Order: sequence, then structure tokens, then C-alpha cells
Amino acid sequence: MSEGKRKSTKQRVQLSFSHRLTGRIHSMALTLLHVVGVSVIFSHILALEVDPKGYILYCPCMGRFGNQADHFLGALGFAKAIDRTLVLPPWVEYHFPKPKSVQVPFDNYFKVEPLKAYHRVMTMEYFMKELAPTVWPPKDRAVMCYQARHGSTEKGCNAKEGNPFGPFWDTFNIDFTSSMFYGPLSYDLMNLHEMKRWKDKYPASQYPVLAFTGAPAAFPVQSYSVHLQQYLKWSNKIDTKANKFIKDNLPEGAFIGIHLRLGSDFAKACEHLKDSPSMFAAAQCIGYNGEHGKTTQEMCYPSDETIVRQVKNVVKRFKAKGVFVATDSRDVIDKMSKAMKNVKFVKQSESNPHVDLAILGKADHFIGNCISTFTAFVKRERDYNNKTSEFWAFKKKERDEL
Repeated sequence: MSEGKRKSTKQRVQLSFSHRLTGRIHSMALTLLHVVGVSVIFSHILALEVDPKGYILYCPCMGRFGNQADHFLGALGFAKAIDRTLVLPPWVEYHFPKPKSVQVPFDNYFKVEPLKAYHRVMTMEYFMKELAPTVWPPKDRAVMCYQARHGSTEKGCNAKEGNPFGPFWDTFNIDFTSSMFYGPLSYDLMNLHEMKRWKDKYPASQYPVLAFTGAPAAFPVQSYSVHLQQYLKWSNKIDTKANKFIKDNLPEGAFIGIHLRLGSDFAKACEHLKDSPSMFAAAQCIGYNGEHGKTTQEMCYPSDETIVRQVKNVVKRFKAKGVFVATDSRDVIDKMSKAMKNVKFVKQSESNPHVDLAILGKADHFIGNCISTFTAFVKRERDYNNKTSEFWAFKKKERDEL
């Protein structure tokens, strides 16, 4: 065989071997990638930590922030009582003139991690993106209500009819395939037998997700859930804004925070006080059984004279140099300034109720409206932080008066 032929044969053998080796490497690489891929996917599934005990979802569809906060505390307690992860719903807001509600992510206003010190929670955004496709597929999305609600379906929850119900669920592209009525079960967290009935009737193995038309909680917040306020911590964004406002607008030294509920809607609500003396958040001052006193019109809708007099007394007692005013309507600042010329009265130039709440929580003393759930949020936070508070035109009944 000539030298040229030997070289050609050798080259063909080398080329064939090279192709076989390359093929094997390619095959091994694909196998490795497949194994790694499966491992990554499996690891991702494990990282999601699907809760075998199930989840609770609900629409915070009653009222504005104060009412929703009351319901949230009850729902958090309920989730723990039946041992399911609570999916934190966005807060429902109404931005006039928009015709539909706006849903603001829960963690826009509050930190999630502190809540985990009490019970398992996750945001609704996370749940719907990461877990819902598997644990709550679109074909199995039942909604729960106590009994049939008025609407287009005669015997259904009609959970998406009306505002904010429809816009809330539509935010996450949720449609329901069926309705479940849970009556006569209740949310009485003190009734351990009732909580067991919930678990027995709706085991997580059959019902991994309990989605409620409204909050699974009593309104107003019950005494046994009030302590849960301690786990609600303002987000860094809200806390920073509150601190900046205080630093930039209030003089050094003690300052008083006051909440005025003087809108026409509240004036009309106060007209029903005679027939509903414990309405809204009244229990925060008179007690859940009226043991601390009775509600009055002046407590519900205080006169300007009462406001000025009470603020003046508190300013003197705390030697305060400033007063922060949170209001839904009139601010009474002109009258208060004339009565207290050496005191600076301030309010936010733009409506930002959550920053208002955070500032009120930081005040050296607070005066609020006994009937208002907005005030109630501040009072609960301050109680936990051992800060003093009082209410317009209310004096707690002494023991010997009972």
C-alpha cells in the first residue's frame, strides 16, 4: 500500500472515531442536561413547599381599609385555627373616578415576614403564579359562601357579581366553576368543636383550597383576635414616608396625633347610633358588652368645640409643640390654631391614609374616634407598643360606677 493510501485510511479511521466520540459526548451531555433539568424542576417544586394542609383565599370586599383590617385579623386567626396557609389578599381601594376597585398588593403596605411568626402566609400574587396552576387548577375552582347570594345564578355564590367582587377576582383571572355553601358553620375561634367541624367537613386532601366570597371572619374584629395586630408591621416604604414627614414638618419634642371623622357619610352613619350603640368599632372604647360606658352622638361626631377643648388639654398635659391631623373632611386647624398659638398644626397635603396611620401610631399621644375602624387600627397598634390613646368625648366608666 502506498504512503498516500495509508495516510488516507488513517485519516478516515481517525475521523470515524472522532465522530463516534463526539456523538457519545453529545449523548452524555444530553443525558446530563436531562438529569440536571429534572433535578432543577424537582428542586423548584420542593422549594415551593406546597402546604399539604391547604390554603385559604378570600376577597376583602367589605368597606375601606379600616373594615378590611378588622376582617384581616379575624381571617388570620381563622387560618391558624383550622391550620391552613392564609393567602394574603391585596387591599381593595376605590380611586374616584375609576368605576372599578383597584387591588393593591398586601406587601405594598405591610411586611410579610413578621406575620410568619404567628402563622403560615404568602401573598396572593405568589400563590397564583407559583402554586395555583397545580394545587388549584382552573377546572377545579369552587367558591364558598354561607348561603346562596343574589345574582344571575339562582343557587350560587355569585362571587364575581358587583364591585369590588368582580374586579378583585379578575385581577388574577379567576373564574369559579361551582359554589359551596358552608352554613351553618361559623368563625367562632373560641369554639374548638366548631373549628374541628371545619376540618372534618373540608379536609385538605379533598379541598386543598378554600376560596371565600368574603372574609372568613366576624365584623367588627372580636376581642380574641385584637392581639394579632402586633404582627402587622408597616412596609419600609410606608415607615420611611411617615418618619420623613415627622422630621420635615413637626417641631422637635412631643407631638399629638388626632383623627377626625367629619365627612357627611359619617354624619349620616352616626344618626343610627341610637339603634346600634355598638356599631362599627365602638367596642374599642365602651367594651364588647358596654361595660365601659355608652356611645353618644358627641363621641361619634364631635363638635368643633369638643375637638378644640380636648386637644388643648392634651397639648398642655404632654407639653406638645405640634399636632398632626388626619382627616377625611374638615381639619379644624384654623380654630385649633387660634386657641393654641404656640402649637404647630400639620396634615399631609395629599391623601395618603396609610402614611396617616403610621404617623398617628408614632405620636406621643393619640385622640381618635371611638366608632371608626380607622381609629381602631391606630389604637390597636399603640396598645401593643404601650402608647397612650383616648377618644373624643369619652370617659371610661370607673369600677365603682358599674
